[in-house]
Amino acid sequence: MRDFSYLRANSVDAARQAAALPGAMLLAGGTTLVDLAKCGVAEPDTVVDITHLKGLDRITVDDRGAMIGALAKMSSVADHAAIKSRFPTVSEALWLAASAQLRNMATIGGNLMQRTRCPYFRDPANFPACNKRTPGSGCSAIGGVTRGHAVLGTSETCIATYPGDLATALVAFDATVYLGNRQVAVDDFFLLPGATPDREHAIAPGEVITAISIPASPAAQRSTYLKIRDRQSYEFAAASAAVGIEFEADGRTIKDLRVALGGVATKPWRARAVEEALKGKVLQSDTVRRASLLAIEGALDHGANHYKIELAPRVVARAILKVGETA
Repeated sequence: MRDFSYLRANSVDAARQAAALPGAMLLAGGTTLVDLAKCGVAEPDTVVDITHLKGLDRITVDDRGAMIGALAKMSSVADHAAIKSRFPTVSEALWLAASAQLRNMATIGGNLMQRTRCPYFRDPANFPACNKRTPGSGCSAIGGVTRGHAVLGTSETCIATYPGDLATALVAFDATVYLGNRQVAVDDFFLLPGATPDREHAIAPGEVITAISIPASPAAQRSTYLKIRDRQSYEFAAASAAVGIEFEADGRTIKDLRVALGGVATKPWRARAVEEALKGKVLQSDTVRRASLLAIEGALDHGANHYKIELAPRVVARAILKVGETA
């Protein structure tokens, strides 16, 4: 870890000004920044401490939806009674996202800004070729060990999987990221790698995440987050699904459906084809399983990650049917 300057911001405006400095990085919970600095990926010139900014840890829930401050802790949001009641998939995604120690330290804004867990990206000493770290250097993952890599949203320059759980739930329910003077839909906040995999988020120098809003909806209130992983304890998803359903008055016909995938794509992945295929249909196991195959349209495997193409539709179908059982 190299030497760096430390700056403690005393206001959001000061944080924005400092964040615009070349080589500046924000410090909130620190669970991502410290990790990346240890493995030699993050080498900030200036660390801007925003942990003491007042008002950015508020959690407000009313009939319009939820407003969650960027500095709210993951554990605080997961355990918030109104979040659990009106946005259960958000609470569940957070509970399944990390260890208790990390949830008590990590912030909501920092969670959205986390980088990929691709082992090639996080090991610059042994794998110097990584387009996320050094654009144009190549992708060590392509042709390497790919069991944990993405099958959706990949490009010739990058196949790294987005690792987060919370963002999958937020994408499913049309959440918005507040960046001070502008707002960005969460689905647009995360960028596909394309030819610029080093740019993962639609955030400009000098912008700071201040809050996230989630609009209220019947589908959000009847929702769940299903995460399949290699082990039951702290682990990233092999495949996950955030699902919410609103039924017609008969309690079986789907009026509104939200589906998003995690663990299988280069960004949180909204499965709109599945949603459209099932809207207006009666919830039946065979119908759901057929429609869930649409979740993986356009998937491309790189050898060892082929199993995700079979796993993801099963996770989607299981999550939809799970929510349906509560109707």
